[in-house]
Amino acid sequence: MNTKIISDLSISVGQAHDTTVKSGVTVILPDAPATCAVDVRGGGPGTREIAALQDGGLIEKVHGIVLSGGSVYGLAAADGVTAWLGAQGRGYLAREGIPVSPVVPAAILFDNANGGDKDWGLEPPFRQLGIDACNSMCGHLSEGAFGAGLGATAGIYTGGLGVAHEVVEGVLIAAIIAANPVGSPYMPATQVPWAWPYEVEGEFGGQRPPADYQLSPAQDTKLAFLKAAGQSTVIGAIITDAGLSQKQLKRLAMMAQDGIAMAVQPAHTPLDGDTIFALSTGDKLCESPVSLAELGAAAARVTARALMRGVHFAKP
Repeated sequence: MNTKIISDLSISVGQAHDTTVKSGVTVILPDAPATCAVDVRGGGPGTREIAALQDGGLIEKVHGIVLSGGSVYGLAAADGVTAWLGAQGRGYLAREGIPVSPVVPAAILFDNANGGDKDWGLEPPFRQLGIDACNSMCGHLSEGAFGAGLGATAGIYTGGLGVAHEVVEGVLIAAIIAANPVGSPYMPATQVPWAWPYEVEGEFGGQRPPADYQLSPAQDTKLAFLKAAGQSTVIGAIITDAGLSQKQLKRLAMMAQDGIAMAVQPAHTPLDGDTIFALSTGDKLCESPVSLAELGAAAARVTARALMRGVHFAKP
């Protein structure tokens, strides 16, 4: 994601990772508190602060979003981001003399079986990685084996972090996706992405299925290797400069989840923890249900593209 898109969306992004541990963190900080919703479709999610975003909750706006590897240990990355924001005075203020309360929802993926050094004892690295990601905020977000995507796998392939964007009737929508699914991103017996119909300008290789292609059962998923839930997931965020309510953002996040099924098969399994946040950082109009439907369709497309870009750019 380039400087202009990040600027247009009024966000900052940062990444940090540890190549010895083979895991990392990606942080999204809106310039001002952003309205946020979340949708969870996988059967084994790992999350923080999402109950407050549900219907009837107190919280509508967040100060940051954290995507992390490390499974349950990775949730500590949000502790570091919360402390970093609090030290800057960014958060809800109850009254003078009381520390601010940053709201930092997070989702994690399972990369603990990727061969990295996980012998961290009582000091997992993720809190510090969260702080490091905040300190590395810049105008560019690297794709592939970076941040939360460093230790990811997609089916039996290398996974990674990808980004994509689209403009719909003047409204910008972008996806930041860490791809670590159980399912395969490729059509069986090929190197053709499931997401090939949505590819833009050959962004993930330009492969197309042969004219005589016949679909066969997939042999390149993780299902043959996994014995317990919580081993994989796709996590990410959809960001738009449309001025959407939390209810509208919930629908946007739900439709964005379809992008996972457009890029991976099988998707949303009991072994995945698929979690998508949706943030509104602008005030462009998107008033009618038809406009929201068109924006949601774009959210699915950019999710599929970002997922496949993460896999493509992480190839060894």
